[in-house]
Amino acid sequence: MGRRTHAVPAATAAALLLAVLHLHAAVAADPPFSCGAASAAPYCDRKLPIERRAADLVSKLSLEEKISQLGDESPAVARLGVPAYKWWSEALHGVAWSKGMHLDGPLRAATSFPQVILTAASFNPHLWYRIGQVIGTEARGVYNNGQAEGLTFWAPNINVFRDPRWGRGQETPGEDPTMTGKYAAVFVRGVQGYAISGAINSSDLEASACCKHFTAYDLENWKGVTRFAFDAKVTEQDLADTYNPPFKSCVEDGGASGIMCSYNRVNGVPTCADHNLLSKTARGDWSFNGYITSDCDAVAIIHDVQGYAKAPEDAVADVLKAGMDVNCGGYIQTHGVSAYQQGKITGEDIDRALRNLFAIRMRLGLFNGNPKYNRYGNIRADQVCKKEHQDLALQAAQDGIVLLKNDAGALPLSKSKVSSVAVIGPNGNNASLLLGNYFGPPCISVTPFQALQGYVKDATFVQGCNAAVCNVSNIGEAVHAASSADYVVLFMGLDQNQEREEVDRLELGLPGMQESLVNKVADAAKKPVILVLLCGGPVDVTFAKNNPKIGAIVWAGYPGQAGGIAIAQVLFGEHNPGGRLPVTWYPKEFTAVPMTDMRMRADPSTGYPGRTYRFYKGKTVYNFGYGLSYSKYSHRFASEGTKPPSMSGIEGLKATASAAGTVSYDVEEMGAEACDRLRFPAVVRVQNHGPMDGRHPVLLFLRWPNATDGRPASQLIGFQSVHLRADEAAHVEFEVSPCKHFSRAAEDGRKVIDQGSHFVKVGDDEFELSFMA
Repeated sequence: MGRRTHAVPAATAAALLLAVLHLHAAVAADPPFSCGAASAAPYCDRKLPIERRAADLVSKLSLEEKISQLGDESPAVARLGVPAYKWWSEALHGVAWSKGMHLDGPLRAATSFPQVILTAASFNPHLWYRIGQVIGTEARGVYNNGQAEGLTFWAPNINVFRDPRWGRGQETPGEDPTMTGKYAAVFVRGVQGYAISGAINSSDLEASACCKHFTAYDLENWKGVTRFAFDAKVTEQDLADTYNPPFKSCVEDGGASGIMCSYNRVNGVPTCADHNLLSKTARGDWSFNGYITSDCDAVAIIHDVQGYAKAPEDAVADVLKAGMDVNCGGYIQTHGVSAYQQGKITGEDIDRALRNLFAIRMRLGLFNGNPKYNRYGNIRADQVCKKEHQDLALQAAQDGIVLLKNDAGALPLSKSKVSSVAVIGPNGNNASLLLGNYFGPPCISVTPFQALQGYVKDATFVQGCNAAVCNVSNIGEAVHAASSADYVVLFMGLDQNQEREEVDRLELGLPGMQESLVNKVADAAKKPVILVLLCGGPVDVTFAKNNPKIGAIVWAGYPGQAGGIAIAQVLFGEHNPGGRLPVTWYPKEFTAVPMTDMRMRADPSTGYPGRTYRFYKGKTVYNFGYGLSYSKYSHRFASEGTKPPSMSGIEGLKATASAAGTVSYDVEEMGAEACDRLRFPAVVRVQNHGPMDGRHPVLLFLRWPNATDGRPASQLIGFQSVHLRADEAAHVEFEVSPCKHFSRAAEDGRKVIDQGSHFVKVGDDEFELSFMA
């Protein structure tokens, strides 16, 4: 608080980026593996199907050995040459500290990408996929260097960011299920070593990704309601079109090899004990091929907190019979034998789980002899923190940053015209803050203030507040610095004490005295100030939006190891911002809505406003998809490429009518052949009118004539990111599938297409299609 730092000799962004803080040393040790050259056991025979190999190994284990393998820390079975394994590793936005990954040996860092919510703001699936690829590669590099005991990573977090107060919303791709599902699929494919699209080789994993938290999990601790005890009351309609689609995409499109069931109950049933969810839906309907883990200590909670199970052995039986395979924690290892002895679980319940678990380890190549001599054995320590990976971390930060306000061309700044700058705020010179949560030691560490010193020799930093909580401040010193400088950049927002796992917010404004600090600094400054917000969840900054003394507002999320550099490049026009908000920013009054109300759709009769841009009926601070640029862009549909099919004449369909009189048709009854015939291309001509080159997300929406029968107001159906030079135009093609994109969820969860008009929209341009059977 009140700390003031003067400029040190400036360093260029390029030099900072190459200043890798860790050293690659000699290989520490061989990685753990099974099936050396002398082994002739069937489970070591690479010519056999993995399912048969896993079954053979399981058949050789005693009951006690079997139960011992059902926890996240699985001990060695020395007599069979099976090493210990740790299932719990983290890689949300880069390889992170965790039980299974040890970044405390010769390798002491890994590339730290922006927190997911900022990366999502790029609306760039190719970027998301490349980040997944880097994580998979660096994970193998750490493993091959003998610094890991597992290759199963419990990421991505693909719960829909339903409520702006949720402490873990920062970990997700945002509030839209289509976007979240796309992120899940391409990220998982990157991590696991698959191509970005097309067929999947499910028998060969570079690393294993896990989709979490299944399902309807988005509350930590709100007014005494904890995630451990919360019973989420969710309709079939909301499950079908909001909560479950990202997981469906993660499995079907991404080929995920792991799923994590969540702490909460859904309609009275703990998700880890829900056979309908784990076995019928995931394994049955979606053909999931992998393992299912509990969240940590979730099995114990079923008995100890929720009281759903009457005895510990009942909790063990509930989860194994539901289809869960491994418990993060030791509860099954402690109570599994007694559950078997009491007849509450069978040998097959145990063996099924073990076959799934050992199959994953075999797909990772850990039962194929020394991994260093197999497919991914050439990934060495020098692949971790390599320059290309760090460049990608910088690009991800650049492309995610969102310009929210830019009055009178306040940005970009001119390096030649800025003689001095005051950097003010608790988030301006804190490197660890840039990393968000679930992070590892980054390859480099550059704060925004340090990066700005490379642009302005006379740069001064004043913290202004003790931290984001801002309950102790020194506004006088900040005001003095602001009045003495040519320009002022404020770095405000949140931190991990305000939003994180186990911590939800109660308010949506800037914490403590931050708003007062911003206003008084703006009043004292010579020119309109620039406000940079570092936060995961949205904040109500209406005061700043409407204050003419605040010339620009920039949202930079938690931008990762290169975030300070990226922010400076955006402020000085070396990068043209193109990010778009992946969540709605609500006003402070939204906190009157109970966080425990899981309904997505508005209820006018009670004043319930609904949630997310798809259903919310209320005022916003900023809308989903909002973002400015230093360039002007235009969009229109290209008639020569957009070819909608005939939407009528499909024979044999049975129409049903809702209570409101809406006629609709069941998508499942239409069948795959009819749905394929309805697919069509929509081609958008997008032009950058200058004055700067830039990357621009093109968002394609569907809207209905009205929002009756629970229809969304609008729905994102496609998005692409395109780089355009100033004055350049390009055509962007989307494949539109009416069965997928025009359908809505009925109250019973069925997907139906309504008879009548549907509008496909990009920017201000749209065209109409009418569906008639």
